[in-house]
Amino acid sequence: MASITIRNLDDEVKDLLRRLAAENDRSMEEQARVMIRAAVEGRLGPIGRIDQIEKTLRELTGSYGPTTPIAAISNQMPRGILSGKRILLIIGGGIAAYKSLDLIRRLRERGALVRVVMTSAAQEFVTTLSVGALSADHVFTELFDRQDEHDVGHIRLSREADLVVVAPATADLMAKLANGHANDLASTVLIATDKQVLMAPAMNPRMWSHPATRRNRATLQEDGIAFIGPAKGEMAESNEAGEGRMTEPLEIVAAIKALLDISPKPLSGRKIIVTSGPTHEPIDPVRYIANRSSGKQGHAIAAALARLGADVRLVSGPVGIADPAEVTTLHVETANEMKDAVEQLLPADAAVFVAAVADWRSETSAGEKIKKVAGEGPPVLRMIENPDILAGVGHHRQRPSLVVGFAAETQDLVRNAEAKLKKKGADFIVANDVSHEGAESPGVMGGDRNKVRIVSKAGVDEWPEMSKDEVAARLAAVIAERLKTIVV
Repeated sequence: MASITIRNLDDEVKDLLRRLAAENDRSMEEQARVMIRAAVEGRLGPIGRIDQIEKTLRELTGSYGPTTPIAAISNQMPRGILSGKRILLIIGGGIAAYKSLDLIRRLRERGALVRVVMTSAAQEFVTTLSVGALSADHVFTELFDRQDEHDVGHIRLSREADLVVVAPATADLMAKLANGHANDLASTVLIATDKQVLMAPAMNPRMWSHPATRRNRATLQEDGIAFIGPAKGEMAESNEAGEGRMTEPLEIVAAIKALLDISPKPLSGRKIIVTSGPTHEPIDPVRYIANRSSGKQGHAIAAALARLGADVRLVSGPVGIADPAEVTTLHVETANEMKDAVEQLLPADAAVFVAAVADWRSETSAGEKIKKVAGEGPPVLRMIENPDILAGVGHHRQRPSLVVGFAAETQDLVRNAEAKLKKKGADFIVANDVSHEGAESPGVMGGDRNKVRIVSKAGVDEWPEMSKDEVAARLAAVIAERLKTIVV
């Protein structure tokens, strides 16, 4: 529906929409949805004439001064971190190569100049014609190309870029770079570059978990290579699932922006702990106690803090999303594992407890799967309380200067958050209503939007509904402001 709307827009409006989407880190479809939602809710009033459209767009994205023609507004809008940046994209051979086409489009929407190197295997999945059309540039495929190599083209390619991105990064490309092999154009460029390299791995879960791949990733990280992902989920292969899916293009774009952003960072020198996701409390080797937390909000907060320069240590329960770029992530399963991981990371300047930690666990976990026995009814589970991680850190002898908790409630939101604030030793509580909204909506847990209240001793600050990324950016700014007065 949104794509049809965009296709039928006037060129001037379409161009402005494209820039607005890039400026707000949204796809054009999502930006269109934001505008439509606002109009339907009556917050922007009727629109029709060009001057009314201008006013509507300014209200959505901020004021741009006196009324001027739409084209002039477009030219006044800041293009952002990626404007004019030269990205060298290396596409590896895997089914996820199709996502690289969208990645090129997203980067160019934000003003980046994209040149592409494709491996021979990549050309089995996407064509040079498609890549060239989207990048608006020549596609480089051969190391010994007479035209490209007359001026040592592989060296030129590796040095002219501001950033080298490998997406998808296959096990083969990772192994070549980790072990110094350079037998084709892609691997030669990676060996020759003096620029930062970002890899977005994509491969079968067993390939990703293989000890050789793990060793190669560790080696590459020690060499300064940045990684984003992979994510968990269904694979292209039938009945295959697990960790190995390439991170989504917009998430890769966010990671690229973070790597290229050289502006002063208000949280530079600050160490911040963030917890995210659910915990899984085992009943037997097959079953466990869990909740609906997706980790989206916690991971977004970790990423937003990292963008402001913080040294972020993310302690994540089991989630199906990629680790944020430029964040050190520790993976745990249970509440006790999360508690131990958090305490080992102390001292820190701040801690943000977003994880939905299970309140209870089974006193014992069966060594074998509990079988159903005819005539014997269900087994009895004796439950015991899990450690309170927020309260433990809030009253710890190495308590961070700033402690932020989350309260996921289905009733009496503010009252429960205020009680939690007093009991847990937090500086403020981010309270959100996680009532399930029905079969057609995932609600807050698992969804992409959130509406929160910030509860502190000073009172309650209610924020409007926004995306979880927007909540994260706003909360990161609040944390940075609070830490200004605290000396490292």
